[in-house]
Amino acid sequence: CLQSGLLHDVVEDEDVHIDEIRRQFGEEVARVVDGVTKLGKLKYQGKDRHVESLRKFFVAMAEDLRVLIIKLADRLHNVSTLEHVRPDKRKRIALETIEVHAALAGRLGMEHLKGKLEDYAFPYAHPDAYQKTTAIMDEIVPESKQAIEVAHKKVQETLHDFAIANASVSSRIKHKYSTYRKLAKYKWNTELVYDIVALRVLVPTVADCYQVLGLVHMIWKPIPKRIKDFIALPKPNGYQSLHTSVVTEHGVVEIQIRTYEMHQEAELGIASHFAYKENQFPATAVQKSKKFNWIDELKELHSVVNDPSRFLEELKLDFFKNRIFVFTPQGDVIDLPEGASPIDFAYAVHSEVGNSAHGARANSKMVSLGATLHNGDIVEILTSKNAHPSNKWLDYAKTSFARKKIRTYLTGHDDIAPRE
Repeated sequence: CLQSGLLHDVVEDEDVHIDEIRRQFGEEVARVVDGVTKLGKLKYQGKDRHVESLRKFFVAMAEDLRVLIIKLADRLHNVSTLEHVRPDKRKRIALETIEVHAALAGRLGMEHLKGKLEDYAFPYAHPDAYQKTTAIMDEIVPESKQAIEVAHKKVQETLHDFAIANASVSSRIKHKYSTYRKLAKYKWNTELVYDIVALRVLVPTVADCYQVLGLVHMIWKPIPKRIKDFIALPKPNGYQSLHTSVVTEHGVVEIQIRTYEMHQEAELGIASHFAYKENQFPATAVQKSKKFNWIDELKELHSVVNDPSRFLEELKLDFFKNRIFVFTPQGDVIDLPEGASPIDFAYAVHSEVGNSAHGARANSKMVSLGATLHNGDIVEILTSKNAHPSNKWLDYAKTSFARKKIRTYLTGHDDIAPRE
């Protein structure tokens, strides 16, 4: 990966053929360099983008994730100098960076890289929103500093008093683009956004995390519904941490608590040490990890969706939406896009469960097959041998996988031809 990164521009910028790379550095390096070179030729055209090129981008990425890691690093380098690019091209690159590259970095759990990509692109992709967000942060961040500094000192003293060894306490300021997303979500009501500035506590073990959470709640009252346990219920990209918002003497402070290992994975994602245990090539480790099942789904999407415009819609629907966790009654976690329905859940469990679904329960209550599922729901699908998909199910389904399975069934039954 490092060799390919150093060589990634050689074929494109110099008079060197890929065969020369193959001869000097081997087949594997040549394949990755070739993949990065081909991706470099793809251009994003906003809403009028060349979808076929975008399709190739994702297929190359799904085949070898090292290609994507190098491409993301290259993009970070490029986007950091956008002020020197002519305005029309600058806008295109900025939008592409946020909508494609940063979104993929997020899906791979590479939060540090995602934040930097978005923040470099933000002023040129959405200049008005950038100015508005900057003004709000310029006002809030200084106001929050006193509360953070006092809380920082109090937390450190408490950890020392209770002999929590090898803990690290630091503050962090939220990235501008993610702050903008949150402010926009709450209609620019700054009183509903607590985490623009936050304290972060790193400790050696999971047991330490929960002990620190208890100590924090001993010092200050937590805000109801603001306690989030992403250790017991990790985010789909693998992110783990405890989050709590507490009312201190100087205002509300968000505190995030995680282990050092969780922090490394949160920052670096797929590029963190976990993928290299026992000298495994990252893709090998990833293939064994359920949280990256979407990479296989991506390959399948490429093979079954031929219409370019539909490919783009399915892609944005499945891979760039926020994800939710829902559970089977046995406690298995199913990863779905926000807005998914019991139909999507049923097909994610098994095609036969989907094809024979006739009802659903969410948290022990009957719901329609087209209902919207929410994070943490426990979902049970009721099946019947007399049940079968109908055209109406295409309206219920929010994932390309479920729609594909429904269309396949309807195509095989002439009496209920699928709606285009």
